[in-house]
Amino acid sequence: MSAISFSTCDICDQHKSDESGRMRVLPGSAFRSYGALPRFAGPISTVKCFEDNSLVKAAVESAGQGRVLVVDGAGSLRRALLGGNLAAAAAKNGWAGLVIHGAVRDLAELAQAQTGIFALGHVPMPTDRKNQGQADVALHILGATIQPGEWLYADEDGLLIADRPLHTA
Repeated sequence: MSAISFSTCDICDQHKSDESGRMRVLPGSAFRSYGALPRFAGPISTVKCFEDNSLVKAAVESAGQGRVLVVDGAGSLRRALLGGNLAAAAAKNGWAGLVIHGAVRDLAELAQAQTGIFALGHVPMPTDRKNQGQADVALHILGATIQPGEWLYADEDGLLIADRPLHTA
């Protein structure tokens, strides 16, 4: 799989007058990069869960096919939804990246994982696995609605959601 070439700043420059809502910006200051790849893009898959990473585990253990997993953990920083083992599984299975609206752990291992990882913060406490949550549902994160199948672009400058691919080949 070849890397997609893009800049979130360039995309924003090209679409700054579009007020249709087809492109949304997530506040970049809210997220920190934890993975080995600080730039990634792809079609979105979603998981909604609260302090239970059962569905995150199931997702990253499946074929990623260049997708980006967006996880709405309700912004909780009490339990980590992603750690080193799951990040390694995501990289091995072809996930372009993960965006966690919540916490991660195992920072040294995340930094080695050959995938992109953005999260709100980190905490050493793992989740309990109770098989709770929802997959492939619309998410509402920091004022933005995110649908499965939309595109996410993430780099050093921020995170964008779009209803279609916005990069040039």
